[in-house]
Amino acid sequence: MRNPQQDFDWDKADSRGFGVGYSKEDREKLMAAYEGTITAVPEKEVVMGTVVGMTDKDVILNIGYKSDGLVPRSEFRDIEDILTVGTQVEVYVEEQEDAGGQLVVSRKKARVAQAWKQIQEGLESDIIIEGEVKRRTKGGLIVDIYGIEAFLPGSQIDVKPIRDFDVYVGKKMEVKVVKINAVNENVVVSHKVLIEKDLEEQKAQILNNLEKGQVLEGVIKNMTTFGVFIDLGGVDGLLHITDISWGRISDPKEVLELDQKVQVVVLDFDEDKKRISLGMKQLQAHPWEQLAEDIQVGSRLKGRVVNVPDYGAFVEVAPGVEGLVHVSEMSWSQHLRNPQDFMKAGDEVETVVLAIDRQERKLSLGIKQLTEDPWTRGDIGGKYALGSRHTGTVRNLTTYGLFVELEEGIDGLVHISDLSWTRKLKHPSEMVKVDDKLEVVVLELDLENRRISLGHKQVEENPWDTFETVFTGGSIHKGTITSKVEKGFTVELPYGIEGFATTKQVVKEDGSSPNVGDALDFRVMEFNKEDRRIAVSHTATYKEEAVEKKATKKAAAKKDGTPEHTGPVNISNEAARTSLSDNEALSALREKLSGN
Repeated sequence: MRNPQQDFDWDKADSRGFGVGYSKEDREKLMAAYEGTITAVPEKEVVMGTVVGMTDKDVILNIGYKSDGLVPRSEFRDIEDILTVGTQVEVYVEEQEDAGGQLVVSRKKARVAQAWKQIQEGLESDIIIEGEVKRRTKGGLIVDIYGIEAFLPGSQIDVKPIRDFDVYVGKKMEVKVVKINAVNENVVVSHKVLIEKDLEEQKAQILNNLEKGQVLEGVIKNMTTFGVFIDLGGVDGLLHITDISWGRISDPKEVLELDQKVQVVVLDFDEDKKRISLGMKQLQAHPWEQLAEDIQVGSRLKGRVVNVPDYGAFVEVAPGVEGLVHVSEMSWSQHLRNPQDFMKAGDEVETVVLAIDRQERKLSLGIKQLTEDPWTRGDIGGKYALGSRHTGTVRNLTTYGLFVELEEGIDGLVHISDLSWTRKLKHPSEMVKVDDKLEVVVLELDLENRRISLGHKQVEENPWDTFETVFTGGSIHKGTITSKVEKGFTVELPYGIEGFATTKQVVKEDGSSPNVGDALDFRVMEFNKEDRRIAVSHTATYKEEAVEKKATKKAAAKKDGTPEHTGPVNISNEAARTSLSDNEALSALREKLSGN
């Protein structure tokens, strides 16, 4: 670029005589004086400028450089009302000369640079900055500080959880800079740190003056299933669910809500761990102290079932006053059942007071007492006389028998030996199941001890009297092997009666062993009516001579008036499956045998 100062001919005067009389020394002095009037302006820095002129679009600024700078008027909107010639403002020098030789400055960038400088100072010096909340964003708020948008996380707004961020939009807020990311030009601020500082002083003061029994006012800040946390003014305390109400509640939300102001009493506190236990129900008299004096044994009370454990049910008869209805007091039945068969939580029930201890605050209740005890009825002895027949419901099975409910409160026991004339049961479940209807006969009635012995097999005549004439020693019958036991096999004979054969007595003629389910011929080796036992043998059917001799010896040793059969009696498989309960078939069989 040409320099006019260098190209100018100082020795040659113009037509007006310019340059005449200047020596070389004079020219050097004049040049030094001229250069002294031009201020050196550093680029990329903020300098002070003075408004020397304004147009509709631009503001002309003099920063002491050889040329003035132009800045768009839109960058002065914040001070447009006070902007006049002579006003001094800070500008950012972008270029001393652009392609057209023009000085390039910017007030906007000067403000940004200055803002970052102030933000950095705020972080380093822990300065409180006032900003304006511009808008809500994901996870927090955007706050304008010095013209820079900073992020205020939701967790840094307040010491308590904030559920509605929108209430802060458009409001002024004091914050502190907690983090700067210069690369991404991100700023994170916090309002919570300012509150925490004040709260620390309040917290220390509260803890110093705290003592058990002190009543305080607080605000519910958080709710859980086990209780609520209450802000006592800088320090939190826990109000456990069991200390909210004398009555039973399953969730604090049933009686309390967030941000609610409550009165609480200090139950306990740990100075080291800063834990405070609070109570609400303790501010009220215990419900037992207000329980009516006329409630005595025999009183009828209505209440709500609040819990049903395995052993009974708790009934709330007044807020904070609960009584236990034991499962044995729910029904007159001696056969105990699950309490949940009678009631469930939330049911409204009527009860009778069985026992009350105001000092120990214990209440025993009953429900069955609302109805008459069936065992005290005058007709019980006649209704369940010995030998009378009834139909009941199987309520419970045990290893030794089963319980049959004849009516509500009247249960009877059927011993396993009284279930069947013919089957040898290991467990009642082999024959019946719970809730089955069962016909029974009363075998014994004990009114004093409230016991009834029942029998099921006695509904039918004892078939062993008839079987004695059918399954005579040496007679042969078709049988089916039903199971294998330790010492042999169980065999199902005609009419459903069971026989037993040892392992050696079931070997087939070809030497093989039979399987469960095989149908074979069996010879009766022994018939014992008293023990209801029949010993049979398949082997004896093809070893007649040995069997005959054995049968003759047993017959001679036995005093038996039973008529002899002229030959073996064979009964088909179809007859073998005849039901024992078919009384008519048994009677016909007896008559036929008697005729023969």
